[in-house]
Amino acid sequence: MSDENAAATARAPHARTRASRLPVPQRAPVPASSAWRQGDPVGRREFADLGPFALESGGRLPAVRLAFETWGTLDEDSSNAVLVLHALTGDSHVTGPAGDGHPTAGWWQSMVGPGAPIDTDRWFVVAPNVLGGCQGSTGPSSDAPDGKPWGSRFPRLSVRDQVAAEVRLADLLGIRSWALVIGASMGGQRVLEWAASEPHRVEAFAAIATTAQTSGDQIANFHTQLAAIHGDPAFRNGDYYDAAPGEGPHVGLGLARQIAHQSYRSALELDERFGRIPQGAEDPLEGGRFAVQSYLEHHGDKLARRFDANTYVTLTRTMITHDLGRDRGGVDNALSQVTARGLVVAVDTDRLFPLTQSERIAEHVPGAGPVRVVHSDFGHDGFLIEEDQVGAHVADFLAERVRTRP
Repeated sequence: MSDENAAATARAPHARTRASRLPVPQRAPVPASSAWRQGDPVGRREFADLGPFALESGGRLPAVRLAFETWGTLDEDSSNAVLVLHALTGDSHVTGPAGDGHPTAGWWQSMVGPGAPIDTDRWFVVAPNVLGGCQGSTGPSSDAPDGKPWGSRFPRLSVRDQVAAEVRLADLLGIRSWALVIGASMGGQRVLEWAASEPHRVEAFAAIATTAQTSGDQIANFHTQLAAIHGDPAFRNGDYYDAAPGEGPHVGLGLARQIAHQSYRSALELDERFGRIPQGAEDPLEGGRFAVQSYLEHHGDKLARRFDANTYVTLTRTMITHDLGRDRGGVDNALSQVTARGLVVAVDTDRLFPLTQSERIAEHVPGAGPVRVVHSDFGHDGFLIEEDQVGAHVADFLAERVRTRP
Protein backbone atom coordinates (compact mmCIF):
# COMPACT_ATOMS: atom_id res chain seq x y z
CA MET A 1 0.00 0.00 0.00
CA SER A 2 1.19 3.49 -0.75
CA ASP A 3 1.11 6.50 1.55
CA GLU A 4 -1.92 7.45 3.61
CA ASN A 5 -2.26 10.78 1.75
CA ALA A 6 -2.46 9.17 -1.69
CA ALA A 7 -5.77 10.80 -2.58
CA ALA A 8 -4.68 14.31 -1.69
CA THR A 9 -1.38 13.90 -3.53
CA ALA A 10 -3.04 12.56 -6.65
CA ARG A 11 -5.45 15.46 -6.86
CA ALA A 12 -2.61 18.02 -6.86
CA PRO A 13 -0.47 16.40 -9.55
CA HIS A 14 1.88 19.27 -10.28
CA ALA A 15 2.19 20.73 -6.80
CA ARG A 16 5.54 19.09 -6.11
CA THR A 17 7.11 20.35 -9.34
CA ARG A 18 6.03 23.91 -8.58
CA ALA A 19 7.12 23.72 -4.94
CA SER A 20 10.55 22.47 -5.93
CA ARG A 21 11.45 25.96 -7.15
CA LEU A 22 11.24 27.25 -3.59
CA PRO A 23 14.07 26.92 -1.05
CA VAL A 24 13.99 23.49 0.59
CA PRO A 25 14.13 23.66 4.41
CA GLN A 26 16.60 21.40 6.17
CA ARG A 27 14.93 18.39 7.79
CA ALA A 28 15.89 16.70 11.03
CA PRO A 29 17.90 13.47 10.70
CA VAL A 30 15.78 10.37 10.13
CA PRO A 31 15.29 8.32 13.32
CA ALA A 32 16.79 4.83 13.31
CA SER A 33 13.21 3.60 13.72
CA SER A 34 9.90 5.42 13.74
CA ALA A 35 8.08 2.55 15.43
CA TRP A 36 5.65 3.29 18.25
CA ARG A 37 7.33 2.42 21.55
CA GLN A 38 6.00 1.80 25.04
CA GLY A 39 5.76 5.19 26.72
CA ASP A 40 4.84 7.03 23.52
CA PRO A 41 1.41 8.72 23.39
CA VAL A 42 -1.28 6.05 23.08
CA GLY A 43 -3.85 8.06 21.12
CA ARG A 44 -6.96 5.99 20.37
CA ARG A 45 -5.14 2.66 20.66
CA GLU A 46 -6.36 -0.13 22.88
CA PHE A 47 -4.27 -3.20 23.62
CA ALA A 48 -5.07 -6.89 23.84
CA ASP A 49 -2.63 -9.30 25.48
CA LEU A 50 -2.99 -12.67 23.79
CA GLY A 51 -0.49 -14.76 25.73
CA PRO A 52 2.13 -17.11 24.27
CA PHE A 53 1.85 -17.87 20.59
CA ALA A 54 3.05 -20.81 18.48
CA LEU A 55 3.90 -19.93 14.87
CA GLU A 56 3.42 -21.79 11.63
CA SER A 57 7.20 -21.85 11.05
CA GLY A 58 7.73 -23.74 14.31
CA GLY A 59 8.86 -20.64 16.17
CA ARG A 60 7.21 -19.25 19.26
CA LEU A 61 6.51 -15.86 20.75
CA PRO A 62 6.34 -15.95 24.57
CA ALA A 63 3.77 -13.15 24.62
CA VAL A 64 1.79 -11.37 21.94
CA ARG A 65 0.03 -8.02 22.14
CA LEU A 66 -2.15 -6.46 19.46
CA ALA A 67 -2.92 -2.76 19.31
CA PHE A 68 -6.34 -1.94 17.89
CA GLU A 69 -8.94 0.76 17.56
CA THR A 70 -12.73 0.57 17.53
CA TRP A 71 -15.59 2.77 16.39
CA GLY A 72 -19.33 2.42 16.94
CA THR A 73 -21.20 0.20 19.39
CA LEU A 74 -21.32 -3.59 19.42
CA ASP A 75 -24.85 -5.02 19.41
CA GLU A 76 -25.85 -7.35 22.24
CA ASP A 77 -25.67 -10.34 19.89
CA SER A 78 -22.40 -9.05 18.34
CA SER A 79 -23.97 -9.31 14.89
CA ASN A 80 -22.82 -5.91 13.63
CA ALA A 81 -19.03 -6.34 13.89
CA VAL A 82 -16.79 -5.36 10.97
CA LEU A 83 -13.06 -6.15 10.84
CA VAL A 84 -10.87 -3.76 8.82
CA LEU A 85 -7.39 -5.04 7.91
CA HIS A 86 -4.67 -2.64 6.84
CA ALA A 87 -2.08 -2.94 4.10
CA LEU A 88 1.73 -3.06 4.36
CA THR A 89 2.51 0.33 5.92
CA GLY A 90 -0.91 1.01 7.42
CA ASP A 91 -1.93 0.67 11.06
CA SER A 92 -4.97 0.63 13.31
CA HIS A 93 -5.74 4.33 12.74
CA VAL A 94 -8.23 3.84 9.93
CA THR A 95 -10.13 7.04 10.57
CA GLY A 96 -9.77 10.09 12.78
CA PRO A 97 -7.55 13.14 12.95
CA ALA A 98 -3.82 13.31 13.46
CA GLY A 99 -2.77 14.02 17.03
CA ASP A 100 -0.87 12.62 19.99
CA GLY A 101 -0.02 9.04 19.13
CA HIS A 102 -1.19 9.41 15.53
CA PRO A 103 1.15 11.58 13.44
CA THR A 104 -1.14 11.27 10.40
CA ALA A 105 -4.89 11.24 9.93
CA GLY A 106 -6.69 7.97 9.29
CA TRP A 107 -5.69 6.16 6.12
CA TRP A 108 -9.26 5.24 4.99
CA GLN A 109 -11.24 8.20 6.29
CA SER A 110 -13.69 8.14 3.40
CA MET A 111 -14.65 4.52 4.10
CA VAL A 112 -15.27 4.39 7.86
CA GLY A 113 -17.26 6.80 10.02
CA PRO A 114 -20.74 8.18 10.62
CA GLY A 115 -22.60 8.15 7.31
CA ALA A 116 -19.63 6.57 5.50
CA PRO A 117 -19.94 3.34 3.46
CA ILE A 118 -19.02 1.46 6.64
CA ASP A 119 -21.33 3.55 8.78
CA THR A 120 -20.21 3.55 12.41
CA ASP A 121 -23.75 4.56 13.44
CA ARG A 122 -24.72 1.06 12.26
CA TRP A 123 -21.56 -1.05 12.47
CA PHE A 124 -19.03 -1.76 15.20
CA VAL A 125 -15.65 -1.49 13.49
CA VAL A 126 -12.43 -3.08 14.75
CA ALA A 127 -9.04 -2.36 13.18
CA PRO A 128 -5.94 -4.09 14.60
CA ASN A 129 -2.33 -3.26 13.89
CA VAL A 130 -1.13 -6.51 12.33
CA LEU A 131 1.03 -9.00 14.21
CA GLY A 132 4.59 -8.07 13.19
CA GLY A 133 3.62 -4.40 12.86
CA CYS A 134 5.30 -1.40 14.45
CA GLN A 135 2.41 0.64 15.80
CA GLY A 136 1.74 -1.05 19.11
CA SER A 137 1.47 -4.73 18.15
CA THR A 138 4.17 -7.28 18.85
CA GLY A 139 6.81 -7.06 16.15
CA PRO A 140 10.56 -6.80 15.64
CA SER A 141 10.67 -3.28 17.08
CA SER A 142 8.90 -4.24 20.32
CA ASP A 143 10.67 -5.52 23.41
CA ALA A 144 11.66 -9.16 23.78
CA PRO A 145 11.59 -10.76 27.27
CA ASP A 146 15.08 -9.36 27.98
CA GLY A 147 13.76 -5.81 27.61
CA LYS A 148 15.64 -5.14 24.36
CA PRO A 149 13.98 -4.85 20.91
CA TRP A 150 13.59 -8.19 19.16
CA GLY A 151 15.48 -7.00 16.07
CA SER A 152 17.14 -9.88 14.22
CA ARG A 153 15.81 -12.38 16.79
CA PHE A 154 12.19 -11.88 15.76
CA PRO A 155 10.80 -15.11 14.27
CA ARG A 156 9.35 -15.55 10.79
CA LEU A 157 5.62 -14.94 10.48
CA SER A 158 3.00 -16.03 7.97
CA VAL A 159 -0.37 -14.58 7.00
CA ARG A 160 -1.93 -17.50 8.88
CA ASP A 161 -0.09 -16.48 12.04
CA GLN A 162 -1.42 -12.96 11.69
CA VAL A 163 -4.99 -14.17 11.27
CA ALA A 164 -4.63 -16.56 14.21
CA ALA A 165 -3.69 -13.57 16.38
CA GLU A 166 -6.72 -11.65 15.11
CA VAL A 167 -8.91 -14.66 15.97
CA ARG A 168 -7.72 -14.42 19.57
CA LEU A 169 -8.48 -10.70 19.53
CA ALA A 170 -12.04 -11.45 18.38
CA ASP A 171 -12.40 -13.96 21.22
CA LEU A 172 -11.32 -11.37 23.78
CA LEU A 173 -13.77 -8.84 22.35
CA GLY A 174 -16.61 -11.37 22.51
CA ILE A 175 -17.14 -11.33 18.74
CA ARG A 176 -18.28 -14.77 17.60
CA SER A 177 -18.49 -13.85 13.92
CA TRP A 178 -17.90 -10.87 11.65
CA ALA A 179 -20.63 -9.35 9.52
CA LEU A 180 -17.80 -8.27 7.22
CA VAL A 181 -14.04 -8.72 7.03
CA ILE A 182 -12.57 -6.14 4.65
CA GLY A 183 -9.11 -5.16 3.51
CA ALA A 184 -7.02 -4.26 0.50
CA SER A 185 -3.56 -5.25 -0.74
CA MET A 186 -1.74 -7.06 2.11
CA GLY A 187 -4.91 -6.60 4.17
CA GLY A 188 -6.85 -8.39 1.46
CA GLN A 189 -4.57 -11.41 1.83
CA ARG A 190 -5.59 -11.66 5.48
CA VAL A 191 -9.23 -11.21 4.48
CA LEU A 192 -9.02 -14.31 2.30
CA GLU A 193 -7.19 -16.27 4.99
CA TRP A 194 -9.93 -15.38 7.47
CA ALA A 195 -12.56 -16.66 5.03
CA ALA A 196 -10.66 -19.90 4.40
CA SER A 197 -9.51 -20.73 7.93
CA GLU A 198 -12.48 -19.46 9.97
CA PRO A 199 -15.56 -20.03 7.77
CA HIS A 200 -17.97 -20.14 10.72
CA ARG A 201 -16.78 -16.71 11.87
CA VAL A 202 -16.97 -14.79 8.57
CA GLU A 203 -20.41 -13.98 7.21
CA ALA A 204 -19.09 -11.83 4.38
CA PHE A 205 -15.75 -10.59 3.07
CA ALA A 206 -14.48 -7.82 0.82
CA ALA A 207 -11.13 -8.52 -0.83
CA ILE A 208 -9.86 -5.42 -2.62
CA ALA A 209 -6.86 -5.17 -4.98
CA THR A 210 -5.30 -8.37 -3.68
CA THR A 211 -4.47 -11.99 -4.49
CA ALA A 212 -5.02 -15.50 -3.15
CA GLN A 213 -1.44 -16.51 -3.97
CA THR A 214 1.64 -14.38 -4.51
CA SER A 215 2.91 -14.67 -8.10
CA GLY A 216 6.49 -14.97 -9.33
CA ASP A 217 6.36 -11.38 -10.55
CA GLN A 218 5.22 -10.16 -7.13
CA ILE A 219 7.86 -12.22 -5.32
CA ALA A 220 10.52 -10.67 -7.59
CA ASN A 221 9.22 -7.18 -6.80
CA PHE A 222 9.19 -7.84 -3.06
CA HIS A 223 12.62 -9.49 -3.19
CA THR A 224 14.28 -6.37 -4.61
CA GLN A 225 12.73 -4.29 -1.83
CA LEU A 226 14.16 -6.63 0.80
CA ALA A 227 17.54 -6.57 -0.94
CA ALA A 228 17.59 -2.78 -0.72
CA ILE A 229 17.13 -2.91 3.04
CA HIS A 230 19.54 -5.79 3.63
CA GLY A 231 22.12 -4.03 1.46
CA ASP A 232 22.18 -0.95 3.69
CA PRO A 233 25.20 -1.33 6.04
CA ALA A 234 23.25 0.59 8.68
CA PHE A 235 20.67 -2.22 8.78
CA ARG A 236 23.16 -4.27 10.82
CA ASN A 237 21.21 -7.47 10.20
CA GLY A 238 18.24 -5.91 11.97
CA ASP A 239 19.96 -4.80 15.18
CA TYR A 240 20.03 -1.04 14.65
CA TYR A 241 17.67 0.25 17.34
CA ASP A 242 20.46 1.84 19.35
CA ALA A 243 21.69 3.87 16.37
CA ALA A 244 21.57 7.66 16.53
CA PRO A 245 19.22 9.62 14.25
CA GLY A 246 20.62 9.67 10.75
CA GLU A 247 22.62 6.47 11.34
CA GLY A 248 19.84 3.91 10.95
CA PRO A 249 18.82 2.00 7.78
CA HIS A 250 16.79 4.87 6.32
CA VAL A 251 18.61 4.70 2.96
CA GLY A 252 17.68 1.05 2.42
CA LEU A 253 14.13 1.52 3.69
CA GLY A 254 13.66 4.60 1.51
CA LEU A 255 14.95 2.75 -1.55
CA ALA A 256 12.62 -0.19 -0.83
CA ARG A 257 9.74 2.26 -0.75
CA GLN A 258 10.80 3.81 -4.06
CA ILE A 259 10.83 0.37 -5.70
CA ALA A 260 7.42 -0.42 -4.23
CA HIS A 261 5.91 2.93 -5.16
CA GLN A 262 6.47 2.29 -8.85
CA SER A 263 4.10 -0.67 -8.57
CA TYR A 264 1.57 1.37 -6.58
CA ARG A 265 1.10 3.85 -9.41
CA SER A 266 0.38 3.31 -13.10
CA ALA A 267 2.75 4.02 -15.96
CA LEU A 268 0.10 6.33 -17.43
CA GLU A 269 -0.09 8.46 -14.31
CA LEU A 270 3.67 8.79 -13.85
CA ASP A 271 4.14 9.71 -17.50
CA GLU A 272 1.26 12.21 -17.66
CA ARG A 273 2.05 13.72 -14.28
CA PHE A 274 5.83 13.97 -14.61
CA GLY A 275 6.99 12.80 -18.02
CA ARG A 276 10.49 14.16 -18.56
CA ILE A 277 10.01 17.37 -16.59
CA PRO A 278 13.22 18.35 -14.74
CA GLN A 279 13.07 18.87 -11.02
CA GLY A 280 12.89 22.63 -10.62
CA ALA A 281 16.00 24.29 -12.02
CA GLU A 282 18.00 21.05 -12.07
CA ASP A 283 19.45 19.91 -15.40
CA PRO A 284 19.49 16.11 -15.83
CA LEU A 285 22.26 16.46 -18.43
CA GLU A 286 24.44 17.96 -15.71
CA GLY A 287 23.59 15.39 -13.04
CA GLY A 288 20.30 16.93 -11.93
CA ARG A 289 17.10 15.00 -11.37
CA PHE A 290 13.88 14.60 -13.24
CA ALA A 291 10.77 15.51 -11.24
CA VAL A 292 9.71 11.86 -11.01
CA GLN A 293 13.01 11.03 -9.32
CA SER A 294 12.41 13.71 -6.70
CA TYR A 295 8.87 12.38 -6.22
CA LEU A 296 10.13 8.86 -5.47
CA GLU A 297 12.83 10.17 -3.14
CA HIS A 298 10.20 12.16 -1.27
CA HIS A 299 8.11 9.05 -0.68
CA GLY A 300 11.15 7.08 0.44
CA ASP A 301 12.09 9.73 2.98
CA LYS A 302 8.49 10.08 4.12
CA LEU A 303 8.15 6.37 4.92
CA ALA A 304 11.48 6.23 6.76
CA ARG A 305 10.17 8.95 9.08
CA ARG A 306 7.05 7.00 10.08
CA PHE A 307 7.93 3.29 9.79
CA ASP A 308 10.50 0.68 10.74
CA ALA A 309 12.87 -1.26 8.47
CA ASN A 310 12.59 -4.59 10.31
CA THR A 311 8.82 -4.36 10.21
CA TYR A 312 8.94 -3.72 6.48
CA VAL A 313 11.05 -6.87 6.07
CA THR A 314 8.85 -9.00 8.33
CA LEU A 315 5.59 -8.02 6.67
CA THR A 316 6.97 -8.23 3.14
CA ARG A 317 8.09 -11.78 3.87
CA THR A 318 4.52 -12.69 4.86
CA MET A 319 3.35 -11.45 1.47
CA ILE A 320 6.04 -13.45 -0.32
CA THR A 321 4.93 -16.70 1.36
CA HIS A 322 1.19 -16.00 1.08
CA ASP A 323 -0.57 -18.99 -0.49
CA LEU A 324 -4.21 -19.66 0.36
CA GLY A 325 -3.94 -23.11 -1.20
CA ARG A 326 -1.05 -24.37 0.93
CA ASP A 327 -2.13 -27.67 2.53
CA ARG A 328 -5.65 -27.09 1.17
CA GLY A 329 -5.40 -28.85 -2.19
CA GLY A 330 -4.35 -25.76 -4.13
CA VAL A 331 -5.69 -22.22 -4.47
CA ASP A 332 -8.76 -22.99 -6.54
CA ASN A 333 -9.86 -25.71 -4.16
CA ALA A 334 -9.29 -23.48 -1.13
CA LEU A 335 -11.37 -20.72 -2.69
CA SER A 336 -14.15 -23.16 -3.61
CA GLN A 337 -14.50 -24.12 0.09
CA VAL A 338 -15.16 -20.52 1.21
CA THR A 339 -18.72 -20.25 2.49
CA ALA A 340 -18.88 -16.49 3.10
CA ARG A 341 -20.59 -14.10 0.74
CA GLY A 342 -17.88 -12.24 -1.13
CA LEU A 343 -17.17 -8.85 -2.66
CA VAL A 344 -14.12 -8.83 -4.92
CA VAL A 345 -12.88 -5.44 -6.14
CA ALA A 346 -10.00 -4.77 -8.54
CA VAL A 347 -8.42 -1.61 -9.98
CA ASP A 348 -8.18 -1.84 -13.76
CA THR A 349 -4.70 -0.24 -13.92
CA ASP A 350 -3.25 -2.13 -10.95
CA ARG A 351 0.17 -3.50 -11.89
CA LEU A 352 0.94 -4.87 -8.41
CA PHE A 353 -2.17 -7.05 -8.01
CA PRO A 354 -3.59 -7.24 -11.54
CA LEU A 355 -7.22 -7.76 -12.44
CA THR A 356 -6.64 -11.42 -13.38
CA GLN A 357 -5.84 -12.29 -9.77
CA SER A 358 -9.13 -10.81 -8.57
CA GLU A 359 -10.96 -12.65 -11.33
CA ARG A 360 -9.54 -15.93 -10.05
CA ILE A 361 -10.91 -15.22 -6.57
CA ALA A 362 -14.34 -14.28 -7.87
CA GLU A 363 -14.50 -17.26 -10.21
CA HIS A 364 -13.88 -19.88 -7.54
CA VAL A 365 -15.60 -18.50 -4.42
CA PRO A 366 -19.20 -19.76 -4.66
CA GLY A 367 -20.68 -16.73 -2.90
CA ALA A 368 -18.81 -14.07 -4.86
CA GLY A 369 -20.33 -12.36 -7.84
CA PRO A 370 -18.36 -10.92 -10.73
CA VAL A 371 -15.38 -8.71 -9.96
CA ARG A 372 -16.33 -5.09 -9.35
CA VAL A 373 -13.84 -3.00 -11.33
CA VAL A 374 -12.64 0.41 -10.18
CA HIS A 375 -11.58 2.55 -13.13
CA SER A 376 -8.55 4.67 -12.31
CA ASP A 377 -5.49 6.25 -13.88
CA PHE A 378 -3.63 5.80 -10.59
CA GLY A 379 -2.91 2.06 -10.49
CA HIS A 380 -2.91 0.06 -7.24
CA ASP A 381 -3.39 3.20 -5.16
CA GLY A 382 -6.78 3.54 -6.82
CA PHE A 383 -8.26 1.62 -3.88
CA LEU A 384 -7.38 4.66 -1.74
CA ILE A 385 -7.81 7.44 -4.30
CA GLU A 386 -11.06 6.43 -6.03
CA GLU A 387 -13.00 6.68 -2.80
CA ASP A 388 -16.36 7.29 -4.48
CA GLN A 389 -16.15 4.12 -6.57
CA VAL A 390 -14.78 1.87 -3.84
CA GLY A 391 -17.18 3.28 -1.27
CA ALA A 392 -20.18 2.70 -3.52
CA HIS A 393 -19.26 -0.96 -4.01
CA VAL A 394 -18.83 -1.51 -0.27
CA ALA A 395 -22.00 0.37 0.68
CA ASP A 396 -24.07 -1.61 -1.84
CA PHE A 397 -22.61 -4.88 -0.59
CA LEU A 398 -23.42 -4.06 3.04
CA ALA A 399 -26.90 -2.84 2.11
CA GLU A 400 -27.59 -6.18 0.46
CA ARG A 401 -26.67 -7.92 3.71
CA VAL A 402 -29.12 -5.73 5.65
CA ARG A 403 -31.93 -6.37 3.12
CA THR A 404 -31.53 -10.14 3.11
CA ARG A 405 -30.87 -10.73 6.83
CA PRO A 406 -33.92 -12.16 8.65
